Amino acid sequence: MKALHMVAYLLLWIGGLNWGLIGLFEFNLVNSILGTAPVVEKLVYVLVGAATLYIIATHKGDCKVCGGK
Repeated sequence: MKALHMVAYLLLWIGGLNWGLIGLFEFNLVNSILGTAPVVEKLVYVLVGAATLYIIATHKGDCKVCGGK
């Protein structure tokens, strides 16, 4: 489970960084890196969304501040 948590956490960083760059500079990092492979780009977005749902669902159990372990 720790590996899944770390992958989800990394994907959240990627998604957060990408949205920050879009908001501040109108620069889509994922599109810039994977723009020539739209299927892979879409897969990255789906994985970021799935990681977000996973972290939301498991956050309280993992978070030391919110009453987890």
